[in-house]
Amino acid sequence: MTTFKNPILPGFYPDPSMCRVGDDYYLVTSTFEYFPGIPIFHSKDLVNWRQIGHVLDRPSQLDLDGLRPSEGVFAPTIRYHEGTFYVINTNVGKKGNFIVTATDPAGPWSDPYWLESEGIDPSLFFDEDGKAYYTGTRPAPEGPQYFGNWEIWIQELDLNTMKLVGETHSLWRGALRDAVWPEGPHTYKINGYYYLLISEGGTGPDHAISVARSENIFGPYVGYKKNPVLTHRHLGNDYPIVNVGHSDIVETPNGEWWMVLLASRPYGGYYRNLGRETFLVPFTWEEGWPVVKPGKSIVEMEEVRPNLPEQRWIQPPACDNFDATELGMQWLLLRTPREPFMSLEERPGHLRLKLRPQTLKENVQPSFVGRRQQHIHFNARTVLEFSPRTEHESAGVVLLQSSKYHFRCEVLLSGGKKVIRLTKCTDGKDEVLAEQAVAADKLYLTIEAHEQNYSFYYGAQAEEYLPLAENVDGRILSTDVAGGFVGACLGMYASSNGQVSDNVADFDWFEYTGN
Repeated sequence: MTTFKNPILPGFYPDPSMCRVGDDYYLVTSTFEYFPGIPIFHSKDLVNWRQIGHVLDRPSQLDLDGLRPSEGVFAPTIRYHEGTFYVINTNVGKKGNFIVTATDPAGPWSDPYWLESEGIDPSLFFDEDGKAYYTGTRPAPEGPQYFGNWEIWIQELDLNTMKLVGETHSLWRGALRDAVWPEGPHTYKINGYYYLLISEGGTGPDHAISVARSENIFGPYVGYKKNPVLTHRHLGNDYPIVNVGHSDIVETPNGEWWMVLLASRPYGGYYRNLGRETFLVPFTWEEGWPVVKPGKSIVEMEEVRPNLPEQRWIQPPACDNFDATELGMQWLLLRTPREPFMSLEERPGHLRLKLRPQTLKENVQPSFVGRRQQHIHFNARTVLEFSPRTEHESAGVVLLQSSKYHFRCEVLLSGGKKVIRLTKCTDGKDEVLAEQAVAADKLYLTIEAHEQNYSFYYGAQAEEYLPLAENVDGRILSTDVAGGFVGACLGMYASSNGQVSDNVADFDWFEYTGN
């Protein structure tokens, strides 16, 4: 094929950063309050990516306890230098900025080296003389003159001590006068110039990518007169790709230049249930400045492939039968696991969730195992075996945007009778949308989505589904309703809702397909 389809990573994979090592490319994205943190992907052709692990996969690396939705892991940067991979990142709501290292990008990665630095969105640059530099974004030193009055700044990093040393230097505040949220900075040295690539305008519809350059690492930096080099803010909210920004660039061995960036695909209006996804576009250089797709300067759903040998990877099956001893890389937990609540071994071939007092509506670590919604149209199915003993116990499937915005399709006791209930949580308030009596201990559950219409089905036999609720409006799963920075996830859930319980819920398999 001569073309490829965007996004290259569909669903909640925001803030992409990549690096090249020989003929291999490695990419990371943000995960916010989800654990494990920072998925890492490998590619040979920039189009086909396979996940090889998570950078932050141990509780000692990632404290997410008590964090609110969309706090936690913000905007990682990945770089390679003299045999070592570096990922620098911010844990918002905890201790701030840190670095982890590895000699193998698949891990293990080190525990964090914490940095005494302000702000967010840190990046690393290794200069030709062997010095390393930290670049980040912080509030303007004179104090905020307006909301989003931040700046890009730089400081040298001592790689031996993993400490910032020397003076800090203010670099740039963006291309526009009174630009808001200059962020996501990356520094490169190309043909004798230091280039500073940033985003500005906020990560919503006004997002934009701008560039400046200098002959000195500390500046002064001069912005490109034709900034922004890429934005979709002028295309309107009805354009199929919106909020383009937060980019990183790489040169291929044959001299092509490519950019990864985040963007969203709204549907059913300006609603972005899928969150911010990872896209890929080519660019060239004209008179020492980057020009994205000359003549178009937009991101499209279909792009011409890089001039690289195609490398396809075997993809995980659509159905996880839970036959392994560890969860697959597609699965996510909410916040850091501090106590065991799930098992793939207690009942082989099943995912067992223990009922605990924690609930999905709290900023805690509930008994939840989920995955990203990656398609506008999808079908998700599972089999649940569960016998509630009290009216406090529930288990089922959920569609999750945040603790305050989600759907719960749960089996529970109501008035002493076993029911399946669909609850919509909006701004923390529950509304029961549907409820049906059930008798079987084993239920087949399905969620089917067609754009913003989400339908919920159940049945005591495979392929014999009864409607619980059809064409439910799913717009609460968008950040445009709920706020924050994450995309929708869906998965399996169990809770004793504030009470102590030794009951369990078993899930035989979970299948997700989409287009």
